[in-house]
Amino acid sequence: MLVDNLELILFSILASFMLGGTTTMLLAKQTLYSAFGFLVAMLALAGLFGLLDNRFLGVAQVMVSVGAIVVLSMLSILTINAKADALPKEPFKYLWVFLSMIIVSPFTFLLYKMLITLPHHFAKGENVSAKVMGSVLFKEWVLPFELISILLLTAMLGAILIAKKKTKGEHS
Repeated sequence: MLVDNLELILFSILASFMLGGTTTMLLAKQTLYSAFGFLVAMLALAGLFGLLDNRFLGVAQVMVSVGAIVVLSMLSILTINAKADALPKEPFKYLWVFLSMIIVSPFTFLLYKMLITLPHHFAKGENVSAKVMGSVLFKEWVLPFELISILLLTAMLGAILIAKKKTKGEHS
């Protein structure tokens, strides 16, 4: 009974961090604050994976999302250094966020009901060791993993080059 309450408390804390991070990511005026919101949401997701007793996915979440994507995003944001007056004006931003929440809420409720009604024997499936998971990841999925890392690196370099061209044009 105490373990169930502790799990519920930890889940509530992690879910509130995830909601807070995603809300910050969507509503922050500064792009760096949005990146910090994304960081908090991804760390909370890694904590949820840990709460589900899947340490491999938790560590992979921290390594990939936090260690690679967030760091590259923050580096790009700080390198570009966009001014507040250069950002687009979004007068109906909060209205769009609210309408999106209204539209997505019924689907979220249906997904919740579907997951609750699934048979419990799916949860007691065979555990796969981290060694087997790592072997599959680095033998069969190496090419997609490397292609995505090259794509992210290219996007970051492209953003830096575009920002450098704008700053050179402004100073001359």
